[in-house]
Amino acid sequence: MYCDFHTHTSFSSDGKADPELQILRAIELDMKKFCITDHEDIGYPPEYGLPFTVDIDKYFDTLKALKEKYADKISVLIGIELGLQPRLTQEQEAFVQSRDFDFVIGSTHLVGGEDPCYPGYFGRYSQKEGIRKYLEQVLKNIKSFNDFDVVGHIDYIVRYTADKGAGYDCADFRDVTDEILKYAVENGKGIECNTSRLGCGLLHCNPHEDIIRRYRELGGEIITLGSDSHTPDTLGHEFRKAGEILKEAGFKYYTVFEKRKPEFLKL
Repeated sequence: MYCDFHTHTSFSSDGKADPELQILRAIELDMKKFCITDHEDIGYPPEYGLPFTVDIDKYFDTLKALKEKYADKISVLIGIELGLQPRLTQEQEAFVQSRDFDFVIGSTHLVGGEDPCYPGYFGRYSQKEGIRKYLEQVLKNIKSFNDFDVVGHIDYIVRYTADKGAGYDCADFRDVTDEILKYAVENGKGIECNTSRLGCGLLHCNPHEDIIRRYRELGGEIITLGSDSHTPDTLGHEFRKAGEILKEAGFKYYTVFEKRKPEFLKL
């Protein structure tokens, strides 16, 4: 199976999976490489009740021990999903540089300090307004902070629309998504094909297949696959379909990272 490069464990505030069980499931699925990317959202609003910060010393100690334990069966990589906020770029940079991460996802989980997964967000904005605001935040975030490898789940906001994306037309936002993709290409950043909700309430991956195709048209080459799994049973979710999506978009390879360096594997 393709390698999963967006996964979570109990080190994430919203995760319950034992890291070793995630690794054992990846071995069972015959993944050759596997990256754990737990959440680090510096400055996440305390009113939501989840800190979204990693005990970084324990994280590295635990994953390094497991990496060594299963070295003959799988290559375990240590990553992080960093929640970006322009006002915290110095803190984010210090965090990324504090450890030897293999892979860093730059994700947007907040819009102006508000988490759109909560009902209040779309209580104030129409679907189109809410999606546009989110995408504009993604663009602002990646322009303010450079020390990441791929842009996480670009149109993630669609997960939280009232119709679960049924009425979402990514062509309505082509101007801003093109800016995101062009900036990524020009700065050597990749994107991910996130399959978390594909077939589980959403009709499309994040980002939409048309956005993935557009990234390739603009010269993008770096694309990772991520299930965004928080439990072993969802590792590699819909990866066969994801491979088809990438091939249809014009990709011959997908990407994995080690020591922040991309490696291209044949689809």
